[in-house]
Order: sequence, then structure tokens, then C-alpha cells
Amino acid sequence: MSQILPNAALVPPGAVSPAAPPDGVAPARSAPTAPTAGPSFAAVLAKQTAGATPPQFSRHALERLQRRGIELNQTTLDRLTGGITRAAGKGSRDSVVFVDNTAFVVSVRNNTVITAVGSEHMREHVFTNIDSAVIA
Repeated sequence: MSQILPNAALVPPGAVSPAAPPDGVAPARSAPTAPTAGPSFAAVLAKQTAGATPPQFSRHALERLQRRGIELNQTTLDRLTGGITRAAGKGSRDSVVFVDNTAFVVSVRNNTVITAVGSEHMREHVFTNIDSAVIA
């Protein structure tokens, strides 16, 4: 009678080799693998769950905020940061993040606000080179 060989795809790694050695011969053991270099799972998890860093503002954005009388309080900044984080999670590069009556054009990759537009200027404003929009 022929020997039954287990299907290698159904056997957990290291449990049984696909071709069993003849009786009396010990199976070959592989050397233990060394841990991989890089941050631990705990370090990556802590980084991902930590509060996101607030965005930087370009000189142009700061000028627009001042000229258009747009005020940033901590709540608005937190919502803007959350919107940028959500856009980054979806792979966005350049996004418009709407917070209340203000639109912030953001470079998601650089975590930088490029410009800000208040509600009174939005009707005549066209957003270009944007791959996403977030309502925060």
C-alpha cells in the first residue's frame, strides 16, 4: 500500500513535512529565526494611537487667515487635525478640509495648510489640484 502524504497547503508550518522521512530517520530541524529589526508592535501601536500632530501653516495661509479675519481656536484646530488624519488614512495627497464655514486647502503629505477660505469667499473660489474633500 502507498504511504499517504499530507497536503502541504493544509498542514501548519513545522507540523509535518510534506514528504515524511523514512522510519528511523529524524526529521531535519530548521534553525530558529532571529527577530526582525525594526520597531516593535507596541511601539507602532502607540505611535498610531497617540494624538496627531497639529498641521503647520504656510506663510500664505497665515496671511489669508489674517486678511480674511478667520480665527482659529483649539476646537477648530483639533477638528482640522482630525480631518487631515482621516484624509491621510485614505491615501490623500492634497485635500480640502471643511471646518464649519472655512475651507482649508491642505498638503496632507506635508501636514501643512496651504490656504484658507472663509464662507464669504467660497462662492467665487475654485479649488484645483485636490484629490479629496473632508468635512470635519
